[in-house]
This record gives sequence, C-alpha cells and structure tokens, in this order.
Amino acid sequence: MSGNRTGGNGRSGTAGNSTGYRTGTGGHRALVWRGLPERPGAAVLVLHGGQEHSLSRPGPVNLAGLRMAGFVHALRRETEGAGVAVGTVRYRHRGWNGERADAARDAIAALDDLAEELGPVPTVLVGHSMGGRAALRAAGHPTVTGVVALAPWCPAEDPCEQLADRDVLMLHGDLDRIPPPADTRAFAARGRAAGARVCGYTVLGTGHTLMRRIGDWHRATARLSAGLLGLRDLPPEAATAMALPARSTAALDLPLPAHPRTTAPTGHPSRPLPTDA
Repeated sequence: MSGNRTGGNGRSGTAGNSTGYRTGTGGHRALVWRGLPERPGAAVLVLHGGQEHSLSRPGPVNLAGLRMAGFVHALRRETEGAGVAVGTVRYRHRGWNGERADAARDAIAALDDLAEELGPVPTVLVGHSMGGRAALRAAGHPTVTGVVALAPWCPAEDPCEQLADRDVLMLHGDLDRIPPPADTRAFAARGRAAGARVCGYTVLGTGHTLMRRIGDWHRATARLSAGLLGLRDLPPEAATAMALPARSTAALDLPLPAHPRTTAPTGHPSRPLPTDA
C-alpha cells in the first residue's frame, strides 16, 4: 500500500516500533498492523478463529491465522490509497474459554490501542468463527461502526445489545455445521431487534473452512468492508436489507452472488478519507 510506514522487518508497523505490535496490559501485544498509512482516517481489524476451550498460546504460525491472510491482502488491495489502516488481533489464548471470553477481551484491547494511536477513526471488524463471535461481542466499542462476520460462532446466550446502531453483515456457508447457519440467522434476527442494521448472506456450496469459493469470500468481504466505510456503495440488496424495520426477518438469508476478480467501485473517494490531524 502506498504511503505505508513499514518496520525494519518488512511488516507494517508504527513509527518507533519495528515489530508492528502494540503492547497492552500485562505485556500482551493485541494489535498487529498489516497496513498503516501515514494519516489513516479509518481502520479494519481482522480476527481469526480458534477453539471453544484452550488456554494454550497460539504459535507464531497457526492455520486459523493463515486462513485470514488472504482476507488481509484483499482488504489492503480494496482500500489502497484511501487512508485505511488494516490490522489483525493477536490472541493470548487459542480458546474462548467460557465466561472469560478471552478472544473478545483481546479484540477490545486491540481497539483501545487503535483508538490511542489513531484517534476515534471509524473501524470495521472482520471475524471468522470464534473471531466472528469476538467481533460481534466487541462491536459496542466506541470506534466500531460495522462488523463483517464470516461463519460466526453465535451461541443463543450471547448478548446483542452492543450491536445497537451498528451495521452488521453476516455471511455463512450453507454446508457449514461448525456452527450451523441457522444459528447465524437467529442471531441476526436478535441483532435487528436490538437496534442493529443487519444483512445476512448464505454462501452456497461452502463449509466452515471458507476454502470453497475462496475468491468470492475474499472479494465480498473486502468490498462489503469498503462499503461500510463509505469507500464504495453497498450492494443494493444489502442496503435494502439493512434499512428494513427492526422486526423484519426478510433479507437475512440472501444468496451471495459471485464476485468477479475486477469490478469498478462506486462511490470511491478521489482522495484519502479525512483525518482530524
């Protein structure tokens, strides 16, 4: 990405911090920059999946994290030149771990670091599976304006009040059983009732690993995230769904159309997003 600050190891980072990490409470570094323009006016944070129960620390290379590398690349390409910082959340533990909700705590820590460094820029969270659950739980953070949840883990007991006045796009494969897409639809309906603007997509022919139709997953996520940030228009069906009355359950099971490799963005700014600096 043009205009990025990069550390000495080639990974995008902050000035004076060549690792790209932010160090939070207890020395844990939750925020990792993957693309950081000089004057960012918005941000996207990506959260990978994990396990239901595990206190072990994720290794430097893990499959769940690697799965999201293509999404990070697509997001950086989609937002290039628009002043959008792209980062990932680094977990302390592999698991959610019941009431500890460790992944959500790490997401909030990363958002706190983001706000401290960049100011209150509008931020979209992109999360898969456990990362989707963490993104939805952390959506009440003041910087968060929208969430793109990919095959999210949505237990019936999870709260939705934090989604009020947020834009939420939920995508789930029809072949997924870990967790089933019906759980996502039920959560989407509860999110609407709580005051969120929600659109739900079904990605036909795909399961939980996101490997089938991977290009559609990548490109749809990047373009929908850009739409939530105002860099392009949201697809008409998404805009219509999000404008429906709160009690409406229509448009929570829309088939995700194929996303060609190239498409002309609409509503893309001719200059980077404005900043307060």
